[in-house]
Amino acid sequence: MRSFTKFSLTAFALMLVFNVFGAIEANAQGGGALNEVLKRMEAHRSSLTSLKTSVKMVKYNPQLDESETTQGSATYLPAKGRDALIRVDWTKPRKETLSVVNKKYVLYVPDLKQAITGNASEAKGNGKANNLFSFVDMSKDELKSKYDIKYHGEEKVAGSTPTWHLELTPKSASPFASADLWVDGNGMPVQIKITEKNKDTTTIQLSGIQKNITINAKVFKVDLPKGTKIIEG
Repeated sequence: MRSFTKFSLTAFALMLVFNVFGAIEANAQGGGALNEVLKRMEAHRSSLTSLKTSVKMVKYNPQLDESETTQGSATYLPAKGRDALIRVDWTKPRKETLSVVNKKYVLYVPDLKQAITGNASEAKGNGKANNLFSFVDMSKDELKSKYDIKYHGEEKVAGSTPTWHLELTPKSASPFASADLWVDGNGMPVQIKITEKNKDTTTIQLSGIQKNITINAKVFKVDLPKGTKIIEG
């Protein structure tokens, strides 16, 4: 289930990047600067019709001082009146695919010749899927009430991209302790770091971003080869 945990954290982080922040009001520290960042994020979210991006994820265990880097790509298609479509394809160091469509997920691991599938609403109470689906059905009002936001100023991502750094802390019980977000001048989140309660971190960085391009919804369907073992999650 290690692969599922990795995917759940990744999908959770990406969905935060794509969906959550446009719904959050500036009700925390940062004053005018924070208001401006959130204003740009809301404008960006409203104008975004599609997204393709390269993804690098670094998981770090501070107790062991060990890190693991995974690389791949993500495709995102917002949909008015229904849940967004998202697909993550890892290519290094191994191939794995996660797709979420209409609150149903497919996690395909070709090396194991197996796929884990399930329904979002049914998976909510299941610990292994909780990070992925716990927020899917939240309304905007719920999102606004769940995070305290702090503005940490201007910082550069990947050594050259100017960004604003925000920190979000859940107001109530959550699968993570905090989430840090780095937002570029267009209001596009380009990096997010999730800190778990045991201090482990997952940092996801986006690059080669393509926005508002034509994407066929068929790409979100995972074609499982004959003989794939399907496990209901």
